Amino acid sequence: MSRPLPKDDKRRVGLAGAAAAVAPTGAVIAGTALAGESSEGGGADSRTLAGPGTISCPDVTPRLPAIPASAQAGVDRDLAQLDQQVDEANKRLVDTVGQGGPDFVRNAALGPLEDKRTATVNRIATAIGRTADRPAGLDSLAACTLTK
Repeated sequence: MSRPLPKDDKRRVGLAGAAAAVAPTGAVIAGTALAGESSEGGGADSRTLAGPGTISCPDVTPRLPAIPASAQAGVDRDLAQLDQQVDEANKRLVDTVGQGGPDFVRNAALGPLEDKRTATVNRIATAIGRTADRPAGLDSLAACTLTK
């Protein structure tokens, strides 16, 4: 039959168990923090130093016709949203440096950005087209490129 442990031994066993449970969590945190560093002594690898590049998109504003007063607020909101979409895609590039394969930038940033810009440009054209002639050819301004 086993005898019950004194209080001090119970506390010691409990602390050892807690420390054993926390140790793997610390390894995960340390591994995540060091993920951007090279194995040669602590510096960032060359992909991080080179930077991910910047997404560049054509400006929609110069291609717009005169905007009716009734559509001005909506068009201004959508033009601001176009800028916000590019900013978010650029942030995504910075946050995901070194991830994925050769098509990663296209699949994770440029493709979704083009889809969002197409929808936003179509909303602009629709807002103008409600009271004036709908501008044509704005869809060609949705595609963006990556500049290094």
